[in-house]
Amino acid sequence: MTKNPRVILLIIFLITILAAYVDLPPEFSIRGKTLGTVRKGLDLAGGTHLVMSADMTNVAAADRDRALTSLEGIIERRVNLYGVSEPIVQTAKVGGDYRIIVELAGVKDVSQAIELVGKTAELTFREEISASESAATELSGKDLQRADAAFSQNTGEPTINLTFTAEGAKKFEDITRRNLNKPLAIFLDNQVLMAPTVQTIISGGQAVITGKFTAQQTKQYAILLNSGALPAPVKIIEQRTVEATLGQESVQKSLAAGAIGLVAVAIFMIVNYRTLGILADLALVTYVLVSFAIFKLIPVTLTLAGITGFILSIGMAVDANILIFERIKEEIAWGKQKVAAIELGFARAFPSIRDSNVSSLLTCAILYWFGSGPVRGFALL
Repeated sequence: MTKNPRVILLIIFLITILAAYVDLPPEFSIRGKTLGTVRKGLDLAGGTHLVMSADMTNVAAADRDRALTSLEGIIERRVNLYGVSEPIVQTAKVGGDYRIIVELAGVKDVSQAIELVGKTAELTFREEISASESAATELSGKDLQRADAAFSQNTGEPTINLTFTAEGAKKFEDITRRNLNKPLAIFLDNQVLMAPTVQTIISGGQAVITGKFTAQQTKQYAILLNSGALPAPVKIIEQRTVEATLGQESVQKSLAAGAIGLVAVAIFMIVNYRTLGILADLALVTYVLVSFAIFKLIPVTLTLAGITGFILSIGMAVDANILIFERIKEEIAWGKQKVAAIELGFARAFPSIRDSNVSSLLTCAILYWFGSGPVRGFALL
């Protein structure tokens, strides 16, 4: 890594120019082309709000909580495959009523949303015909009694244990007999979930899927498999289109307020720190451009809470500069030369900046891990 200041400045300049190009809105882009898109959350873009009741009539009482968790997992998988930005999928129990609440940003066609999430999960097992073709077998989700994440008693590696019904066990034995040493693909909603190879003829209705799984992956696969193994039809009990809670005018006012705040900070830095303040402001502009470009390229879903978090992160960047500059001023006041004062200022302010950022990252991680919806958006940005 080069330490030539001119080369470093050139690299920073090129990155800033590239980030500015990515940040351009479509109407100001070169030849109408830009990189990345800005996704808006429910509060900025509006969308659809659905409340569904799960019919647990045919599900044993002991399995109902697991069935609700499975339904939540399959609905999340569907909306993620569909590309809905920052969907909110939550479960609730009201007495004996098991409910799923879904909010889909940007989806304003209620019938489209119902088609997306309202159908029962369809689990199918398909055998290979050729390298590019497969055919559905007689085995389906109704033949799978349950799937559990477990660990191999021999190797200790994570596995997935399948238990079939009596009828499903007979079907599965026939399928494994004719597909020995061949892959048997498992599809969920016409999307391949996994394709384990049949290593032996399996009778008795007990099967173990092995592979290079992590413990977390086996839990997720078990939830998805149970989505088909425990069919719980859902009924829409509430549906409505949600308009953007802020509206275009409110969004513009929020952005204007943020811009005014940034300009005020920039002026403060210049007035108090002169040349150093100008350099800090230029660094701040680079930070904003690069950060927003990353948000577009990932892309990150923008909500009001997320925008607030982004502005707060800019304030933290300014705070770091103030710590450094104040330390430099103290070193100069103690008789140090300017070059030495700058080096000492950076070196002695860094531990405080590091600790502050680490504590902020830990807080963000906790909010992101345990939060949902706007809270996760705030933590991410």
